[in-house]
Amino acid sequence: MAHQISFNLTHYVSVGLLGDSSGYLAVAVHSAHITDPVAAKASYEVLQMLAFMFGIPLSFAALLSGLWLTFITKWKLFKYPWVMVKFTLIISVILVGAFVLKGGMEAMLNGTGGAETKLIAGAIYDVVALIVATTLGVFRPWKPLG
Repeated sequence: MAHQISFNLTHYVSVGLLGDSSGYLAVAVHSAHITDPVAAKASYEVLQMLAFMFGIPLSFAALLSGLWLTFITKWKLFKYPWVMVKFTLIISVILVGAFVLKGGMEAMLNGTGGAETKLIAGAIYDVVALIVATTLGVFRPWKPLG
């Protein structure tokens, strides 16, 4: 029973993060085409809200709940390649958020601009990485190591 609750929590958190990242990408693409400075700033404030209210908490919840599952289930971190790849992907999503998206949002909010492509590319990476991670969690390919 506890395993099932943990599995469900991890899946909900991960799919929620994918949804947040998809929404972030949609707003980033839309924001790149806005010419009105007031509307553009409002759009970048929405990106900042999506990142801080949902993206960061869900990213760390996905990482920690996934790590917890490696302790309470047979899906050990270093035993199954798909689990290692999922962990690498979620860590990369966190790093892209910290080093690419954060800087891009700050540039757009403080008026220096020019980070539209950076925001869109980072968001595309996050969405693709999370789709791959979700797919790995569903299909669980590759045999265990050793």
